[in-house]
Amino acid sequence: MDSDGTQDARGTHANPVPRPAGPPDVPAVPPRPARAPGTPPPPDGSAFLTWLRTPRPQAPPGVWRFGHRPRPAEEPERIPARQLLSGALIAFLVGWLIWSLLWNGYLGGWWLLPLYAMIPDSWAEPHSFGAVVVVYAYYVLIAGIIMVGVGRLGRWGEIWRRWGPPAWRRTPREDQRPPAPEADPAAWPALRAAGAVDAAERLAADARAGLMRDVDHARIARAWQGVRSGRHSLATFTGAVLKDGAAACVHPSGARDLPARQARHDLLTGQVRLGTAADDPRNPYAYRGTGLALGPELLGTSLLAVGPAGSGKTGGVVRPLAESLCLHALAGKAAVVVVGAAGAGLGPADAYDVVVRIGNPDSVYDLDLYGGTTDPDEAAAVLAEGLVGDLADPHPGSDSRRSTTVLAQLLGPFRAVHGRFPSVPELRQLLDGAPGPLAALRQGLTEAGQESLLRELDARERQLAHPGDVGGVLADRVALLDRPAFATFFKSTGFDTTGQSRPFSLKALDHPVRVRIDLPERGHADASRMLARLVLAQFTASVTVREDRSLFACLILDDATGVITPEAVRGIQRLRSANAGAVLTLRTLDDVPRPLRGPLLGATGCRMALSGLTPWDGQDFAEVWGKEWTEARDVTDRQIIAESPAGKAVHALRRAITGKAPTARAVTVRQVERERWSASELAHAVPAGHAVLSLTNVRGEHAPPLLVDLRD
Repeated sequence: MDSDGTQDARGTHANPVPRPAGPPDVPAVPPRPARAPGTPPPPDGSAFLTWLRTPRPQAPPGVWRFGHRPRPAEEPERIPARQLLSGALIAFLVGWLIWSLLWNGYLGGWWLLPLYAMIPDSWAEPHSFGAVVVVYAYYVLIAGIIMVGVGRLGRWGEIWRRWGPPAWRRTPREDQRPPAPEADPAAWPALRAAGAVDAAERLAADARAGLMRDVDHARIARAWQGVRSGRHSLATFTGAVLKDGAAACVHPSGARDLPARQARHDLLTGQVRLGTAADDPRNPYAYRGTGLALGPELLGTSLLAVGPAGSGKTGGVVRPLAESLCLHALAGKAAVVVVGAAGAGLGPADAYDVVVRIGNPDSVYDLDLYGGTTDPDEAAAVLAEGLVGDLADPHPGSDSRRSTTVLAQLLGPFRAVHGRFPSVPELRQLLDGAPGPLAALRQGLTEAGQESLLRELDARERQLAHPGDVGGVLADRVALLDRPAFATFFKSTGFDTTGQSRPFSLKALDHPVRVRIDLPERGHADASRMLARLVLAQFTASVTVREDRSLFACLILDDATGVITPEAVRGIQRLRSANAGAVLTLRTLDDVPRPLRGPLLGATGCRMALSGLTPWDGQDFAEVWGKEWTEARDVTDRQIIAESPAGKAVHALRRAITGKAPTARAVTVRQVERERWSASELAHAVPAGHAVLSLTNVRGEHAPPLLVDLRD
C-alpha cells in the first residue's frame, strides 16, 4: 500500500502479481580464476611450518640436528635376548612353584594368618558372599606380590619395553597445537620485540599461505642480523618486507632456490646431511644410528677427503656440500667457489652465478690470471705459487721467493708502462728474455722517469745470463697456458676495454656469489693442476684480507692432485680465522709430497677416509687420529683334571657327550691403549659406500673418527 492508499502493482508476498514478459535475464559474469588453467594449486604452508617448528636440540659436532633425539653418552647394559627370555621363563616357573606350594599347603597355613586376623567371625560362615569376596581378594593380593617379585627377578619390564607396545611406537605422538606466538618461530618474535610488528605479520601470513621457502626464511633472518649489527636500517628492512613479503632482500640473481636438490638440507642450522653413523661398536653410542651432517661451523676448519676413484667423493661429499653452500649464498650467508674437471657432475650451470669454462670458446666468463689485484708484488706472489709452487722444496718452511722476485721484476715495470698486467703471450716473451719486448719496456720506463723500476729491469736482464735462473722454468710453465685452446682466456682486469671479455676475480668473494670453474683436465692435465694451484692461492690471498668476514667463504676443489704445496698448507691454516674454509679431495695421499702429509692432515680439522684406502694411506690417518684407552678382555680356558674315580667318570661322560674336555674359564680385564682405527682396518674393514670421518668445529669441539654410511 502506497502512501496515497493505492495498492502496489507488484502485489504482496501472499498473492504475488505475475511479472510481465520481458527480455531474458543476462547470466552473471563468472569470477576471475585465481590461477591459470592447468596450474597446480599453491601449497598451504603446512609443510613449511612443520619444518620450521621441528625441534633442533643441541648435539655433538656432526649430528643432524633436525628432529634429533639425544641419546645417552654411554651405552646401557643390554642383556642378550636368549638370556633375558630364559630368565623370565625361569622366574615365572619359580613363582608358579611358590604359589602351588602355598595353595596346596606344603608350606603351612602361616600366609593365611593376616586374613584370619582382619575378617570378622561372622564372615567365615559357609556360603557367605562377603567371605568369598574377601578371601579371593586376599588370594589375588598374595599372587600379585609373588608376581611382582618374580617379575623384577626375571626382568619382565625389560621384555615389555623391548618387545611390547612401547617398542611399537617409535615416535611419540606430538602435540598438534600451534605454539604460543612468543615461542613460534613462524611468528617472528624477534621482529615483534623490536617493534616491526607489521613486517612480522606479513612474513607470518606468507608462511601460512605457502609463499615462503626455507631459503626465504634464511635470507630474511640474515637481513635481520644485518639490522641488529647496524649494517642496515630498520626502516629499510621493514619497507622491503612490507613491499615484497617472503621475496624481500632477494639475492642479486633473483633466484630464491636451486633448480634441483639431491641432498637433504636444513638451512635453519646450516647443515647438509651426508649419511648415517653406522651402528658399530667402534662408534660412540651417542652417534650410533644418528644422521651425520656438515655445516659452516665444521667446514670453517677445512675438510680433506681421501679415497680412490669411485668411492663416492664427488657424488657423496663434493656435490652435497656445493649444493648446500649455493643455498647459503642465495640466503646471503656464504660465497662458494667450486673447482673441478669439466663434466665432473658438480651441479647444473643454472645453480651458479658465474661459470668459468676454461678452454671452452662458449664460456661467458674468463679467469683473471692475477686475481684482480693492482699490486705487482701481490700478483707476483700469487702467480708464482700457481706456476711453480709444486717445484719448491716440499718441506713446510720452504717457499717460492725466487720465482716471486723474478715475476715482480717484470710485472711492476710492465704495469707502470701499460697500466695493466701482461697477457700470457706477453709474459712468456718477457720471461724468455726476448730483446724486443724488454727494449720497448725499457724505453717506456725511461720516458716515464721510473728509475727504481729501471733498476728492477736491469737486475732481471743480468739474471738472464745466469745458468740457475728460474725465469726459464717460469717461461716453460707459462707456455702451458699459451696454447690455442686458451687464446681468449686469462685476460687481466683492464686488459680488454671493449667489454667483450668478462674476467672473474676472486676479489668478488665479499659478496654472496656462486662460482663454478671447469678445468680442461682432458688434454691439458698439467695446465689444469697449475690453474687449480692458482685458484687456491688467489682464494687464500683474497679471503684473508676481506673487511667484512661475516660472510662465510669456501673453496671446494674436487681433485687436489698436485695442488698441495708448503704455501698452500700455510694458506689453509689461515682460513679458519678468516671465516673461510676449503674442501679438498684426493685419490691417494701419495699425490702429496711425503714431508707435507702430516702438516696437511694437521691443518684440516675434518678428515675423511673413504672405502678402498690403501694401507700406507691408512697409516697416516691412524697416526693423526691417535690412540685411546680401551678395555681388553683376555679369556683363558684351563683343562680340569679329576682326581677321584667318580670325577673321572663324570669327565669321561661329559667328553663323550660334548666331544670336548672339561675346562674352567678365566677372564682377565685390563686397560690398554690402542689405535682408534688401525691402518689395516681402514684398508680392509670399511665397507663399500662408507667412510671414516673425524670432525672439529671452529670452537674447538671435536668428534672422534666415525664410521659413516654415505648411502643412507
